[in-house]
Amino acid sequence: MTILIPILGDQLSHGLASLQSVAKDDAVVLLMEVADETTYVRHHKRKIALILSAMRHFADELRADGWTVDYVELDDPANSGSFTGEVARAVERHRPISIRIVESGEWRVKTMIDGWAERFGLAVDIRPDDRFVCGILEFQTWAQSRNDLVMEYFYRDMRRKTGLLMTAEGKPEGGQWNFDADNRAPPRGGLNYPQPLHFAPDACTTAVMELVAARFAGHFGRLDQFGLPVTAAQAREALAHFVRTALPDFGTYQDALVTGQDWLYHSWLSPALNLGLLTALDVAQAAADAYAAGTVPLNAAEGFIRQVIGWREYVRGYYWLEMPDAASANALDATRPLPDFYWTGKTEMLCLAEAVRNTHDNGYAHHIQRLMVLGNFAMLAGVRPQDVADWFLVVYADAYEWVELPNVIGMSQHADGGRLATKPYAGGGAYINRMSDHCRRCRYDVKQKTGPDACPFNALYWDFLVRHERRFRRNRRMTTMYANWDRMTPAVREAYRSSAAAFLETLVPAEPGWAR
Repeated sequence: MTILIPILGDQLSHGLASLQSVAKDDAVVLLMEVADETTYVRHHKRKIALILSAMRHFADELRADGWTVDYVELDDPANSGSFTGEVARAVERHRPISIRIVESGEWRVKTMIDGWAERFGLAVDIRPDDRFVCGILEFQTWAQSRNDLVMEYFYRDMRRKTGLLMTAEGKPEGGQWNFDADNRAPPRGGLNYPQPLHFAPDACTTAVMELVAARFAGHFGRLDQFGLPVTAAQAREALAHFVRTALPDFGTYQDALVTGQDWLYHSWLSPALNLGLLTALDVAQAAADAYAAGTVPLNAAEGFIRQVIGWREYVRGYYWLEMPDAASANALDATRPLPDFYWTGKTEMLCLAEAVRNTHDNGYAHHIQRLMVLGNFAMLAGVRPQDVADWFLVVYADAYEWVELPNVIGMSQHADGGRLATKPYAGGGAYINRMSDHCRRCRYDVKQKTGPDACPFNALYWDFLVRHERRFRRNRRMTTMYANWDRMTPAVREAYRSSAAAFLETLVPAEPGWAR
């Protein structure tokens, strides 16, 4: 009377819904390393190593806890290479009476699971993923009751639901919901940037790294100096370290960019969170507890919690609301191929070169590098949004389609036509100069507006606004930008357009087949 319980590589939680209310003697837990999942895009080496090591550690923990675990390794000669193929082999081995699984985080995997009942002739019990604060059906109900989706209102509902940073009277701590206005300070000299906690690879992780180095040598990124948490215990240590050393200043400097500083005050907990080694409530509660204890200011705790139970939960809900159409959205009709420097880092624009270097070395870049440098440039240059989304899915260790696609298609590229964000996140060189030290070290002059030595962001910004004037001029959040354009002389306008065109002509497209 065996129940087969497949657990996917981003479901590494001991509290997983499929493991509840079942006798261990009546179940076989199936964990599968399959080739399809390592190469549906050519993932960063560090991401592959992280997932495989975390899966192997999780399997060991389940066995120690009394579960029967059927573990399929990537280099098993009989490995079918796909989830469905491995479930089929497990059905033959164990002859289960049913299959129990937690809903997938990604659309393409959902379509696989939806076909299992018919294929195997077994009942497939698909359970909601209760590791999230907001369920998929709950978000859909919330969205259907509104004319427009606004993350801020969703976030407030999640604060009320969880009670995080709420007073006994049901009011937000500090008298307001959002302290983002306090969280935009540029970097200053003398700051002490703490490093995320680094975990030396054990024998299991070392073996995985050797496998990845041999099998995925041509994939993007560095594998050496791997130190991400691969168990829930390590992830809890990393969370405690972040709360103690970095969270107090996270809020104030969360948008800053500093040359050579890859982490600043950011947590780099998202890989562990997205794998299931931590839950959203684990992380958000730790920040709220630190505020309550007086060790973290309110603007830092609130800003961090907003990212976790606000934005992260919001984009997940948006993903399931809008898929599968969101994957092909291209409202701005962008057609330029991805520039080659997204892979090589060979660009004289220091902000972009730094973001690509950090991405290559660590499988990481913080949210301003992703949104206002890498994403902003791609949107201004008119890069095809599916190219941008594929690149983000390839290069980041925390990237899964449910979180990556909405952030790229909706927020970063405005390819959904404003469904997720009411205006495009477009910016010129002035923004990067204000928030970073990059511009004073760059070959381009951010103070020059046009010409071969001017920061390319300056001309690209105005060129973007003109190309899409019919779409954006009536946007109330963009009135000031177009009023500024209207005040320019024809000669100045032409200089901007000419400078943008000349720069775009220099872009070299990436080689074909870079993502898949």
